[in-house]
Amino acid sequence: MTPFGSAAHSSFPQPSFAPPVARRNAAQQQAAQARYRDEAILSASPERLVTMLYDRLMLDLERGEAAQRAGEWHEANAQLQHAQAIVAELTSSLTDAWAGSADLRSIYVFLTTTLIGANIGRDAERTRACRDLVAPLRDAWHAAAQSVADAAAPAIVTAFPAHADA
Repeated sequence: MTPFGSAAHSSFPQPSFAPPVARRNAAQQQAAQARYRDEAILSASPERLVTMLYDRLMLDLERGEAAQRAGEWHEANAQLQHAQAIVAELTSSLTDAWAGSADLRSIYVFLTTTLIGANIGRDAERTRACRDLVAPLRDAWHAAAQSVADAAAPAIVTAFPAHADA
């Protein structure tokens, strides 16, 4: 029984203090941001996708470690599980055609095992160790992606020769 006399009233939607137009505008803004993010991912080069994954992995590890240190276990769990999902995606993208893939796969297995242990054990130091391992890998992938972009840049510049009268 509710103060209104019956339990049926409890199923009424709770009032929102934002005007309907503001709620609609916020929803439209979120939808536009999601479309922009999705388009950026879909149009990204393979090397850019890898750097995006590494950037998000570092963010998840930073957030996870901070949540562990604050005792916010639910948030830490969410961040560390997302980090594990990213490591799984990076692992699945490896190809045996590349000579370093076996070594990188071993690092990814270590990261996954350590992240699971850090999450279950609520151990911020193990999460920190993962961050320390991922940071130079991320930097190396960014450098490699920049190298690919730099190598492609002259081809783009020479594709459009300057006008003789300019």
